[in-house]
Amino acid sequence: MTGESLGPAEPPEGLTGADADAAQRAAPQPAGRTGGPSRLAVSKRRRRSRIALAGRTVVAFASVLALVGTGGIWGYVRSTEAGFSQIAALDTESTDIVDPVGQTGDETYLIVGTDTRAGASGAVGAGTAEDAEGARADTVILVNIPADRSRVVAVSFPRDLDVERPVCRGWDSATGDYATEIFPAADGDKLNATYALGGPKCLVKVIQKMSGLKIGHFVGIDFAGFESMVDGIGGVEVCTSAPLIDGELGTVLPTAGRQMLDGRQALDYVRARKVEAEGNGDYGRITRQQKFLSSLLRSALSNKVLLDPGKLNGFINAFTQATFVENVNTESLVKLGRSLQNVDAGAVTFLTVPTDGTNDWGNEIPRLDDIKAIFQAIIDDGPLPGEKRDEPAPSESAGGAAMAAPSAPAPTVLPAQESVDTSYITLQVSNASGEAGLAARTAESLGAYGYSIYAVGNYSGTSSHTIVRFTQGQEAEAATVASMIPGAVLQQLSSTADRLGIVELVLGSDFAGTIAEPQLPGTLLEPMPVEQAPAGEIELPVDLAVTNAGDDSCG
Repeated sequence: MTGESLGPAEPPEGLTGADADAAQRAAPQPAGRTGGPSRLAVSKRRRRSRIALAGRTVVAFASVLALVGTGGIWGYVRSTEAGFSQIAALDTESTDIVDPVGQTGDETYLIVGTDTRAGASGAVGAGTAEDAEGARADTVILVNIPADRSRVVAVSFPRDLDVERPVCRGWDSATGDYATEIFPAADGDKLNATYALGGPKCLVKVIQKMSGLKIGHFVGIDFAGFESMVDGIGGVEVCTSAPLIDGELGTVLPTAGRQMLDGRQALDYVRARKVEAEGNGDYGRITRQQKFLSSLLRSALSNKVLLDPGKLNGFINAFTQATFVENVNTESLVKLGRSLQNVDAGAVTFLTVPTDGTNDWGNEIPRLDDIKAIFQAIIDDGPLPGEKRDEPAPSESAGGAAMAAPSAPAPTVLPAQESVDTSYITLQVSNASGEAGLAARTAESLGAYGYSIYAVGNYSGTSSHTIVRFTQGQEAEAATVASMIPGAVLQQLSSTADRLGIVELVLGSDFAGTIAEPQLPGTLLEPMPVEQAPAGEIELPVDLAVTNAGDDSCG
């Protein structure tokens, strides 16, 4: 998330006018208020002091960003700016985003490898436009880089994943334009087909709803572009424990062991779906894609690419000419690239969305509870299986013993507090009721009372109670909010929680829409009961498929 101002927001890119209007009215008002923090101030406060080992970028173009990070080719990269093809894809104000405050400072990219049979892609063995018109999302990877830049997490989605398609506008893959034709929402659609029908916008909506992550950047690349990028860096080394033979593509790798792949071989390597030895075509292929990207990243970081001007130039040219993007430009590449200089491949972890077999239509059935747990761990910067990253060093006492910072327990009763001027309180309004549009409507009402609304979104789950969540030092602000919401429960988070000075109002199913008038600032409020937020790590599925980019074993 970048530090944009708290000016009026455009309505979310969607087709439900009432919700869009409500969300826009609930958006933060223009500057002039001296109360709650601006987004810029919040973003700055979010940045942490430790910027050590950090996966900083999308692995698919790690070498480009690392190149820019050297600082020596700024003029050259600027000259490639016009090569970026722009596409409308993002919906950064969506209410499907979970815990926007917790994602402040994070960078999230959606990387899509498209299966199109037109033009140059048809010439590299993708088939013809007569075989399959339009474009499909052949590869979908969601990449999250947390605010503290301690890791990179890349989550792969099977192309045949069974999804709920939202209302979407039709999309012409040949022109990149959206049509006036509107397709209704539908259950049981393939993720691949969703992209074919509604393009990047529709795909972003589906992935954003499933993950809860705020997708701030979109990158798409077709078959021909992928081949050119691989050839531009002189190939990528892979290692396989057995020959790779595909029922449709034929023999991809005739022998086992380590071998360098050129662009055409690499394309077949990451595309092959009918490999009998792998069983499930989607998951075998996803594993190969993750290993390929891991090898590409390790190659870039070992300076095999960085110190070879010919390879670098070829990769940059191919990347800028073969991709279509939104919110990716020279400046963003430079910023991310500079932070790649100390990156370690072990801090990059690939995960795969877990499924439970296929249904009657051949769609992969998503394990929604497990998927929710994975992305909640990502949002909370929680540990993930298989990752290798440095943890913050514990503080040291005078005697040299490592000591953890003490955590003040939450009181069972919050003593009487003086009410705070609402214009000095910044709120995140989250919906845990299951009632669509409730958070946007409530945020609009609270905004009319002077609150600065930082974000409106969904909670990570459902709740039967309405909760006001706060951290130590926000007692008066939380009590002020709770005093206006009949029946609201106060919940204190741990003292280590980083909430940026923002109070969160979680609307439960018991919320009837009633909001009381605020008390005059300085009014002594009644003592209120308060509960400690539940602690403990999120339980992740034990069978989660994981690939670490630092693992160069042959398998």
